[in-house]
Amino acid sequence: MAYVTREPGETCAEASTLSTTPVVDSTAVTPPSDPPGTREPPLFLATGRAMVTYDLQVRPGAGPSSLFSLGGDTVGVIVGGIVAVLVVALAWWLVSTYNRLVRLRNQTQASWAQIDVQLKRRHELIPNLVEGARGYAAHERATLEAVVAARGAAVGSDLGVMDKAAAEATLTTSLGALLALGESYPQLKADRHFATLQDELTTAEDKIAYARQFYNSAVQSYHSALESFPGNVVAGLGGAHTRREYFEAGDAPQDAVRVRFA
Repeated sequence: MAYVTREPGETCAEASTLSTTPVVDSTAVTPPSDPPGTREPPLFLATGRAMVTYDLQVRPGAGPSSLFSLGGDTVGVIVGGIVAVLVVALAWWLVSTYNRLVRLRNQTQASWAQIDVQLKRRHELIPNLVEGARGYAAHERATLEAVVAARGAAVGSDLGVMDKAAAEATLTTSLGALLALGESYPQLKADRHFATLQDELTTAEDKIAYARQFYNSAVQSYHSALESFPGNVVAGLGGAHTRREYFEAGDAPQDAVRVRFA
């Protein structure tokens, strides 16, 4: 294409006599060839002597894709931070719940140990009680042997909680029959040593009742934690936490060992 230019003051006719050869300004720069699709349409600018064409090029990496890439990195950092916080929170939640279950389990074990201590104290008093009663009521052989047999069954170390409770209930019943002999034998009733043993036995029974109540309360708290969320989830993962048995007093009368000598 040829461009015809005219100087100020020239007529169109005069300008038409000029050469139709295009005049290109020396400042025009021919841009290097670029691959298809990387160049914008040419823009024509008019100067005093010629029409110069400039190409506007889009540099690779300077378009919207680079901005999107930058935004993606930022979003990735944010998402990664959120995931890390959630992982830490989940780990803290699991650890705190597990530790709470461990504390409750240890509390049940400690309370059971207190029951065991008081039961052993009672078991130690029984032989002296039997010997004291034998001196005044030797012909009450069945009663004395029942106490000795019940004590032997209760002392067994391989008993579970329920079996232990049943054995102790039987022992309590037999002790009640032993202490009731004091009403039939005035000399036994007046024996100071036997009266002292009875007082110690009564004190041991009171401590056993208190320890049993504390243990059953600890077991109840432990069971509540195991059965409610999130303890049931954590307990199911490890398998180290199981339900405990309650230590019931049994069907023996509670005042069986509280026979007092006047």
